[in-house]
Amino acid sequence: MYSEWVVSILLLIGGAFILIGSIGLIKMPDFFMRLHGPTKATALGMAGVLIGAMVFFSNTQDGISVKELLITIFLLITAPISGYMLIKSAIHHKLKAKEGTKGLDNIEDD
Repeated sequence: MYSEWVVSILLLIGGAFILIGSIGLIKMPDFFMRLHGPTKATALGMAGVLIGAMVFFSNTQDGISVKELLITIFLLITAPISGYMLIKSAIHHKLKAKEGTKGLDNIEDD
C-alpha cells in the first residue's frame, strides 16, 4: 500500500525534473546555458524514476533490485562529466556565448 504511494511520488518528481530539464534545453538562449537542463535536472529526474522502479521491483520480486541502483549511480557520475567535457569542447572551439552568460570572465585563454 505505502510502496505504491512512494513509487508514484518518485515517478511524479522524476517526471517533473525531466520535463523541467527538457524545457530548459529548448528555452535557454545559448549553448552554455542550454547544457544545464540535461546535465542537472534530467539526471535528477532519471534518478527519481529509476529509484521508483527499484522500489517497485523490490516489492514485487524477491530481494532488492540492484540493477536500477547501479544505473542511477552510473548516471549521476557520468552526466556531470559529460557536461564538463562538452563545455571544455565549446570553450576550445571558441563558441560564442550570449551577453548575459555569467562566468565568461573565468574562462582561461589557450
